[in-house]
This record gives sequence, structure tokens and C-alpha cells, in this order.
Amino acid sequence: MPKILHFADAHIDMANYGRHDPETGLPIRIMDFLASLDEIVNTAIEENVDLVVFAGDAYKDRNPAPTFQREWGQRVMRLSQAGIPTLLLVGNHDISPALGRAHAMAEFSTLHTPHVRTLAKPMFLTPADLRKLTPEGKEIDLQVIAIPWISRSGMMAHLEITTSDSKQIYEELEKRLSNIIDKWLEKADPGVPTLLTAHASVQGAAYGGERTVMLGKDLVLPGSLVRDPRLDYVALGHIHKPQNLNEGEHPPVIYPGSIERLDFGEAADDKFFVLAEISRGTTDVEWRPLQDIRPFIDRHLVIEDKENLTDQALNALAPREKLTGSIVRLVLEYPRAWEPLLDESAIHTFAEEAFEFHLVKHPLSEARIRLPQDQTVGSLSPLDLLTKYWQASHTPPEEMEDLNELAEDIIHPEEE
Repeated sequence: MPKILHFADAHIDMANYGRHDPETGLPIRIMDFLASLDEIVNTAIEENVDLVVFAGDAYKDRNPAPTFQREWGQRVMRLSQAGIPTLLLVGNHDISPALGRAHAMAEFSTLHTPHVRTLAKPMFLTPADLRKLTPEGKEIDLQVIAIPWISRSGMMAHLEITTSDSKQIYEELEKRLSNIIDKWLEKADPGVPTLLTAHASVQGAAYGGERTVMLGKDLVLPGSLVRDPRLDYVALGHIHKPQNLNEGEHPPVIYPGSIERLDFGEAADDKFFVLAEISRGTTDVEWRPLQDIRPFIDRHLVIEDKENLTDQALNALAPREKLTGSIVRLVLEYPRAWEPLLDESAIHTFAEEAFEFHLVKHPLSEARIRLPQDQTVGSLSPLDLLTKYWQASHTPPEEMEDLNELAEDIIHPEEE
């Protein structure tokens, strides 16, 4: 019963918040991602798994800086040196949009890194193929179907399609992939467990806040394809929200999610990698939560009372001790006329121990005052106009009375 470790969507160079570490020179957020990657690699080595499956997206884009390639390479080399077979599926953030250009993980194939295989095109790996990755004297009783990300240009070239109709392109690709996978399953050894790994969207998946997939812009695999009972485990990547699309049934169809929170869209998501013991017809799955994930705190407050406006904003935040080391965003909505009542410095001081704090203000402009059809601005006295302004500004009636008395004294002062 082979034991695999499945993870995906590392995006280790997402340095979109915070500052640099003075000792390493790396952005501290990069170190967060690398700490999660270290935890995954350490678990694979300590628990002596039979296979590591990375389901795509090592970086944030197709042109990673050499420093980040070094950090990713060091972790993959640790798996290689430990003799753990490792499959690296190419994701949409790893592949070049130009045909013939190398993808972001090509160096492992170029250098023939021991026990590591990069999967850059659809393929079927037999147990004999996997034995080439294992240390001498060790075998993996498993067969693998791999579907990396397939670019639009690559699809059109391979399918010899000249149309610009995205729907037609994706429908044709879906049909071709389904036929290919079905043929591979027909020739697979029925007594050996089968794993499908793909970097793609699947019908019925719940997208997280990172969603960039739009209708007609992304290949979406049909749910029936990945829930085929001839499969024993489906290791997916591309969607950052962890989920099992075939909960309680066989095979498990799993997105482990990204290894760190990328932005506020993932603020509420826990982060995982997956350990699975696979046998024909049954698979045991264990979700391993990643430790020490940096918290994201996202608060949104619509202020409807101008009394103690700053205190209301502070109360909307988490307690100060929970802000420490967190990435925090506070979004405030309030009438524009109340803006002078907001003490921004007090809010920033309250959140000064946060790793990074964003105060987002949305002052709302009042709708224009509309007069009855039989009235014009010129027909109203200054006090009448002022009263309408107080009403539009939601000024309390008792304040309106005091303000109008003051305005009366200014506009019509008593004669000496």
C-alpha cells in the first residue's frame, strides 16, 4: 500500500506584504512560504513516504528570480538526496506561454536529478516507470496518469485548430483528454492502484478568493472524469481552497490548497498538505494542517453613528494581542462629512504590532438633495437650504435645532 504526500500551489515568491529579513535578505513573507515548504519536505523524509506528488505552481509567475529558484531547488534536492521519488507537475504559473520555451522547473529534467521527474505533458507512468525513480531495492506498486496545465496556444497547435472560439477549443480539448484518459485506464493493470494528478479546474469545485478562472478562459474537467471508480486517488492543483470533491466516496478527489495564505481572499482558509495510503478500491486520506501559518485578519465596518467614531473602528479590530504578527486590513465606510472625526493615527497606533496594517477608507458621498418640481434653489431661504443640508447629512434633530439657531444669529444678527 504506497503512501504518498500530495501538495500544490506553493507560489513561494509571493512577496506581496511586509519587509525583508536583515540576515537572509529575503522578504519575510517568502520565508513564511519556505517554512511551510520545509514542513512538507521534513514530513516526507521523517515518515519515509513512497512518493511525493506536487500538483503544480511552484512560483507566482513563469520567470522566477534565481534566488527563488535556488530556494525551491534546495528543497527538491533534499527529497532527492533522501531517495524519495518526487513528481513535479507543471502548472499554469510554471509554463511559458511561448511554444518551445522552457518551463520554470525544467532544470530538474535537464540535470537528470535523481528520483525526481518533471511532468510537462500528459502521460501515463506504469509501475516500471516509477521504479526508475526509486532507490535500489525499493518499489512503488502504483501507476500514475498526469495532466499538467495545457496552454491555450499549445492546445490550438496540438489540435490544429484555427478558430478563435474559446468554447470550441476547450470542448475539443475536454473530449480529447477524456478519450486519452479512458484509453490509459483501459490499459492500466486492474490489480494496481491508479493515481490521477492534474493541474486544472474541475466542475463543482469551490473557488477561493484567488479566483482568476472565467468562463471561456480555463479548461474545466468534468466531474465524471475525476470520479471514475477505476481511479484510487486524484491529486489536484490550481484551486487554493482545500476540498475533497468526492467526500465519502471512492476515489478521493482532492485539492490540498495553497501552502500559505496569498491574500485576504484566503483569510479564513486553513492550509494543508495531504498524506494518503492508496490501495485498489480503497484509500485512507489524512489532512495535515500546516503549522505557524501567518494570520490574516480582515474586518469591514459600516459606521452609522458619528459618536465615538474612532472607538467604533478600534472595536471592529481583533484584540491587540491577536494583531501581533498578523496581516491586517480594516475597511471603513462612513458619510464623507464625518471624516474629520476619524483619528487615523490612533488606529495605526493600536495596530502597530501587526506585521502589516492596511486602513482602507470609503467615505460615502451623500446623494444630491432633490427639490420638489415646484421649488427652485432660488426660492428657498439660506436657513431652508441649511436645514435640507442637515437632513441629508443625517444630523440628529436636536443638533439641527441648535445649529439653525446659531445660523440664525449669524445670518440675522440682532441690531445693537
